[in-house]
Amino acid sequence: MNLKARNEATPSLRIIPREQHVISRKNISKAALRVLYRLHEAGYDAFLVGGAVRDLLLGGHPKDFDVATNATPEDVKKLFRNCRLIGRRFRLAHVVYGPEIIEVATFRGTGEEDGSEGGGDRHIVDGRIVRDNVWGSIEEDALRRDFRVNALYYDISDFSVRDYVGGMPDVENRVLHLIGDPVTRYREDPVRMLRAVRLAAKLNFRIDAAAFAPFEELGPLLLDASPARLFDESLKLFLSGHGLKSFRLLEHSGLLKFMFPATARSLKRGDEALRKLIEEGLGSTDARVAEGKSVTPAFLFAVLLWGEVRDLAHAWIVKGVESTQAWGRAVAHVVSEQCQRVAIPRRFTITMEEIWALQPRFEQVQRKRVFRLMAHPRFRAAFDFLLLRGTESQAIDQLGQWWAHAQQLSHETLAAALSGSGADVPSAGDVEPAPASKPRKRRRRKPGGKSGGKSGAA
Repeated sequence: MNLKARNEATPSLRIIPREQHVISRKNISKAALRVLYRLHEAGYDAFLVGGAVRDLLLGGHPKDFDVATNATPEDVKKLFRNCRLIGRRFRLAHVVYGPEIIEVATFRGTGEEDGSEGGGDRHIVDGRIVRDNVWGSIEEDALRRDFRVNALYYDISDFSVRDYVGGMPDVENRVLHLIGDPVTRYREDPVRMLRAVRLAAKLNFRIDAAAFAPFEELGPLLLDASPARLFDESLKLFLSGHGLKSFRLLEHSGLLKFMFPATARSLKRGDEALRKLIEEGLGSTDARVAEGKSVTPAFLFAVLLWGEVRDLAHAWIVKGVESTQAWGRAVAHVVSEQCQRVAIPRRFTITMEEIWALQPRFEQVQRKRVFRLMAHPRFRAAFDFLLLRGTESQAIDQLGQWWAHAQQLSHETLAAALSGSGADVPSAGDVEPAPASKPRKRRRRKPGGKSGGKSGAA
């Protein structure tokens, strides 16, 4: 769609003066204000833009603050000694203040003869933008953004909000409209479909019907997206405090199978226990984020992919494959397939594999194996996973209760209860917790023992 067609499809400029909106400089980071004021004082246009403006208008507290300006990246670097230029596809300036980074972007142009004002280059392959460094006007920049609610500009010169595309009505009506023709915009960047899902979940907005309709047809374009980029999008979808809503929207929109094919297949088979496990896992992750607690992608991905791992392992065991080998094959197959879609780093896949590998060991409740499992560095994560699996069967639920009870006992009390064969293992109600006692002192081996060595080495 050319610039003229886009202008005809969008409202004209609306300026909302300071007294008619709720944005206050008190809620803008000091680092962002420094950047805005210095650009303005140097004679450049300077605007807070995007998600920060949107969230401030909704009464939220943005974590990131982006700035748009008519200064080129090189101009910005001259103004700020603490600036570094990044990116080839999209050239940007990052102004660094301690742990905070303010991203400064030059107004993007259309690259068309009737609208381009700046130099640079833009390259499109099969409808996808692979390089975009064409500078333009603020009007062009607004039309180049994805959703109307992300194309609002807070002007530091007079503290007004500028709306070029109808973003304010969308904020008020809590709806997501895509700027321009949805099919064209999704072909430019298929990840915009995931952004629509994430924003709808985060803001509790609905996706406009015209923006939602192409998902089914264009979902396969996500297969060509960078797996590393899809990993970053997965973290934003599931670890930002609105993972459960994001998951439901992904499944409803038909995009889940392009991100997590194994998960989609398992749910399509009607595994309601798995659905409950996934939703409880995502719900508990959202609760931890809300409480400011740490969360790990490894546990979340282990939850999402568990159904396929479990079913493959059981299928191979039925065929006569030894249990440990069957689980190893299942894990390797599922992780390999998933990393072709979403590039999960090795440090997380190792943790996922350990969580899965420990699940069969919870059923081995002999004395030595119980204490060995409790000493495993991944025991806590694997135990939390076992509790989620309580939805699979009553037996697994009871097993989780037993392990929860066992952890409340002192070492001596649990050891005494577990002494003898596995048949003597107590149920959760058979043993009362005992006060912790002092640990026994270990006997030191005398020098020159059975080994005959003078050093006493075993």
